This record gives sequence, C-alpha cells and structure tokens, in this order.
Amino acid sequence: MSQRQPNGPLRLGTRGSKLAMAQSGHVAEALTARTGRPVELVEVITAGDRSNAPVHRLGVGVFVSALRDALVAREIDFAVHSYKDLPTAMPAGLHIAAVPPREDPRDALVARDDRTLAELAPGASVGTGALRRIAQLHALGMQLSVSPIRGNIDTRLARVLGPDADLDAIVLARAGLARIGRLDVVTETLDPMLMLPAPAQGALAVECRVDDPEMVELLGTLDHAASRATVTAERAMLATLEAGCSAPVAAYAVVAEGEPTGSGVEGDVVQEIYLRGAVISPDGSRDIRLSRTGTLADAAEIGKALATELLDLGADSILGPQGHNGPGTQQFGSTE
Repeated sequence: MSQRQPNGPLRLGTRGSKLAMAQSGHVAEALTARTGRPVELVEVITAGDRSNAPVHRLGVGVFVSALRDALVAREIDFAVHSYKDLPTAMPAGLHIAAVPPREDPRDALVARDDRTLAELAPGASVGTGALRRIAQLHALGMQLSVSPIRGNIDTRLARVLGPDADLDAIVLARAGLARIGRLDVVTETLDPMLMLPAPAQGALAVECRVDDPEMVELLGTLDHAASRATVTAERAMLATLEAGCSAPVAAYAVVAEGEPTGSGVEGDVVQEIYLRGAVISPDGSRDIRLSRTGTLADAAEIGKALATELLDLGADSILGPQGHNGPGTQQFGSTE
C-alpha cells in the first residue's frame, strides 16, 4: 500500500486506451490549471481490456473494477471513468467528487461515402457496441443488417473507412470521437428522437476515496452543476429500472431555464431538467418512451419517477426474442 508523497504529483488512474488516456489527460490538465498541482497518469489494465468477448456479455463495471481496486489500495489518488460504464450502486468508501462539463451525449453515424442514416440502403451492414443502439436501429424499420462489434475507436473506424472495411456504417458515441479529435469522420450526429443516448453518455466521473478530504476538495473545483444534475436524473432512472426490467434502456436529460420564480428579483429564474427515457425490446418491435420535467435539485426524484411510470406502463414486459438475462445489464460497455 503506497501513500501519496506530500509534494509529489497526484496519481490519476486510467485505462490505457487512446480514448481513456485522452479523457484522463484533459482532466489532469484542468485540475493542474485550477489548483496548480501536477498530475501523473498511472495506467491500470482492466478485465474488459483483456477480453475479446462482446461488451454486453462482459457485465456491468468490467472497465472500472480494477481502477477502483487501485484506489482502495492507495496505488492511485483518483480515477477518471466514462460515467456510463459505472454500475449504479456506489461502493463504500468511494466518492464521485466531480462531473466535469459534459460532452455532447448524442450518438454519431460514421458511414461510407458520407451517407446519412436515411441514405443507407435496405440491408446495409451497420455495427455498434451497444444493445441499446441495436434495438433502436431495429425500431426504425429500415431493414438494416445490424451486428454487435468490439474494439477501440480506431479499430471500429477501420471497419468502415479502412482498406479492409467490411461494414457500411457504425454507430458510436459522439463524445469519444470529440475527445480524440476525430469529429471529421462523423457523417451524421443522430437526433435523440431517432437514437436516444445511454444514461450518462458523454459524461466523465472523477472518483476518489471518501477518506481523502484533500482530493475531495481539489477535485470539487472541476464539478459542473448542470452536468451532474443531468447525469443524476438519467442514472436514477436507470437504477430504478434495474430492479424490474432487463430490456435496453436509454435516457437523455437537458437543462433549460424555467419560469420566473415570482420573487420579484429581475432575471431570477429556476433552471429545470427535461428528462426523456425509453425502454426498447432488443428486436425493436416494442418500446415505451416518456418524459418528465423538474428542478435541478430534484434530479434524482425526476429519474425515479420517470422509471416508475415506465414500469407502470409495462417496461418489464417488453423483452423481445433476443432478450438477455437478468437485471443490471443496461450498461453495455465503454464510451468507445
């Protein structure tokens, strides 16, 4: 068990992929800029990095458990996760000290010949790493040939844009492409009305130990209230659904200014969250989509209430013939 040196750099644990290193590098630079403290990146290999199995079969938290073990062992001082990779249950002794400003959470299409989704022909081959996306692509009724794929961003892009390309298009998180500077390959950013994102997609979670008040305070300088609120609402919806639904889940919350408070102070308005949620059968044949609004302070309650409404309308009964096993499987892998 190693201790942080009083005058040494802060140790940031990260996966070794290009995207994870880019995300962690951005956080490290921001923390140094805010606090003046130097940060070093410490690569941690996770079980998800060692496996070639389809992401949705690896289980929730496969990309984060090794990082959390390193935190508990005091081998690192804090860790950066793609928030959507985190299980909804928070382990004892750890704390999400910051949610930095969120990247655009929408999904992106990368297609041959700069095609948009509407321009793909029936039977076109489309790859993606998330059952949520597969279900929603089937729900569009476009007769696409959709298949699960794995690999880092460059590996996925090569299947559309490389010399040995074998797919007509892929769908992946726009945020990941933004963070590695590859938005140039996006042929369409998908409207959430067509492709609702995963809960917490595009957001980062910066985690440390509860018993490290110095890190809690330092990392708190990176926290972005609106980003934390939207993620809180989306993940509260997900956590409530996990108890009674094993179909693919999607959620997207945005913050907007609501009505004036009536306090008489000019410009005094309350910011509101608008949360959309959906549960889709894996084959796309059935879905339930609802929305709910409320204040930032009520973010968690908004998510729980929307999930309860979805369950009341039968969300737990819409598994298709391609259904998978058990609750807790709505998170289907890393941002990549």
